[in-house]
Amino acid sequence: MTCAKRYHRRGRYARAEVDSPFRHRFRVRYAECDPQGVVFNAHYLAYADLVMTELWREGVPGGYPAMIDAGADMVVAEANLRFRSSARFDDEIDAQLAVTRLGTTGMTTLIRLLSDGELVCEIDLRHVFVAADGSGKVPIPDTVRNGLEPHLAEPATDAVSS
Repeated sequence: MTCAKRYHRRGRYARAEVDSPFRHRFRVRYAECDPQGVVFNAHYLAYADLVMTELWREGVPGGYPAMIDAGADMVVAEANLRFRSSARFDDEIDAQLAVTRLGTTGMTTLIRLLSDGELVCEIDLRHVFVAADGSGKVPIPDTVRNGLEPHLAEPATDAVSS
């Protein structure tokens, strides 16, 4: 199964595909639901953070702490969420993450959250890598890049205008 996204690049949209998105499954907890019985919108960014943490744990040797120890950190520069349906208490959420861009000092990801096969939310994140001491942007460490490349989406060649 592929994780796909339409992404904007220089005024054009293209479909990106990845054959092996990173996958993680978790369950909605009661405290994450609002009085309507659905997941409160702010929790979706926490879910994105959970999925990113699990990606680092699985794909980057030593995980996030090793990246910090090596002098690099990353910050969220942009987040966009599209809500498609609702998740409820005790639903199992299947998260699929594709890296849609891997630059010199930044990356973008698409996280798709599904419940029982139905798309609940799409989350686009743009991260910038910075020095752990706060002194500015730094290149993506090789150990991180190597851990992310298996989940990198390849842009399709058939871009369409917006």
